[in-house]
Amino acid sequence: MSDTPVDPRWPKILSLSVHEFRTPMTVVSGYIRMLLKDRAGPLSDQQRNLLEQAEKACVRLTALLSEMSELSGLEGGTAPFNRHGTDLHKALRDAVSQLPPLPDREVPIDLQLVGDQAPIEADPVRLTNALTSIIRALQRELVSDAALVVRQRRTETGGYEIHIGDDETLALFDAEEARAPFDEWRGGSGLVLPVARRVIEAHGGRIWDAPGARKAGARIELPERA
Repeated sequence: MSDTPVDPRWPKILSLSVHEFRTPMTVVSGYIRMLLKDRAGPLSDQQRNLLEQAEKACVRLTALLSEMSELSGLEGGTAPFNRHGTDLHKALRDAVSQLPPLPDREVPIDLQLVGDQAPIEADPVRLTNALTSIIRALQRELVSDAALVVRQRRTETGGYEIHIGDDETLALFDAEEARAPFDEWRGGSGLVLPVARRVIEAHGGRIWDAPGARKAGARIELPERA
């Protein structure tokens, strides 16, 4: 788990913020949809385009509120987990398969799995979504034309490691024992990375950034199923 103690007021503030923002967001989104359906009269092309852009912004804000709500539940210990025996390989394959395309370029994923299975005790939906969020963020940060490698292997002490990055980053993981604290507050990712980090830790795991000043890299550790 994180070494930083949680202020007990933090989950309550998040929950209250979600409640206070969600009501006006619902009203604004509803009126925009009504206007787009010409309920207040026909629209010009320019007016329709402006309203469509506003609707997209409302969708993004609604998604952010959902992330805030989930983060509040994870911080407060009220988020439900449906844990059972599952396969880390399947979670990684599912995480990669549900990655949305990048809007400006293509970054292929090179998934490297060791062994036939990797049994863990997990909530497969929550864990898969967390892995998708992490891979997606690192995929966006990769500045080279290389593929983003997602490499899973056994640890010497039992359990599993997942290394994510390009070849240069993975070489640093192999040579560097120091673990940089994971920066979950990266711009452009909303709150999916804070949520993902807490989901990883709720499974008894840890996540670190790539060593040094490199971005587009992360090391995840998860325990083997007892």
